[in-house]
Amino acid sequence: MNARKIKSIGPPEDPISEAEQQAAALLVLKPQFLMREQGPLYRQLATRLREPIDAGLLLPGSALPKEATLAAEFGVSLITVRQALRDLEGGGLIKKRTAKAAVVASPQQASKSLEFQSFAAIAASSVDRRLVIKSYRKELSVLACEVFSLPPRTLCYCLRALLLRNEQPITQSTFYFPPAIGSRLKRADFDDVVVFRAVQRHLGIQLSRAQIKVRAELADEALALVLDCAPGAAILAMEMLYYASSGEPVELTLSKNRGDQFSITHNAPNDLV
Repeated sequence: MNARKIKSIGPPEDPISEAEQQAAALLVLKPQFLMREQGPLYRQLATRLREPIDAGLLLPGSALPKEATLAAEFGVSLITVRQALRDLEGGGLIKKRTAKAAVVASPQQASKSLEFQSFAAIAASSVDRRLVIKSYRKELSVLACEVFSLPPRTLCYCLRALLLRNEQPITQSTFYFPPAIGSRLKRADFDDVVVFRAVQRHLGIQLSRAQIKVRAELADEALALVLDCAPGAAILAMEMLYYASSGEPVELTLSKNRGDQFSITHNAPNDLV
């Protein structure tokens, strides 16, 4: 196997057999036995597989080593291998195949995993996106009045925006703020793709927690036009209510995310003792 193929493995540049791709991938991965002392084995393995994909050393369409090979080379069980591969598939990095080894996902197959372990994790999921502001004005929202405990028909401040990834629309977002918060903000203040971070910075408000609801929807014709997807396409609808350290809700975010561009990751601790 020559150096060129090891540096960048996969079709169409390297029309080599799948077995050759798997052998070359092992050279790139440089496997060694994983140690439990360094954290959950499946996470370690997922990281070892993710790094060459992120670095472009394994190209879209190239085959990964078989599950049994990965288990033997890294000294882990098949269960550990499969859990690591599930995590990578959930993040859109690989595509699993029936009775065959997984392959690196193509860009159009890749999705963005949203992690809700912390505010920092939520912010980290937005590093490759750009916020395009459509409007910032007062609007009536029954839901916003309800969650902010405002009298009916109170006008809240509303920011409407699109999130772009690689200059393609992937999320339609609507942000509501109660009058006491929204009146202190102007359109130019939303200079961060992470809106709650911009609010914290400009107003000096410390956010303490967020309540998140997720549901599945289908894109209607209007949303399909905005997100450049087919009518009836899967949509990940999210409602996020942010609370200040005082306990008061200060931001309501409603987002419609393309289902083929997002997945959700949440690590649940075992609190059954």
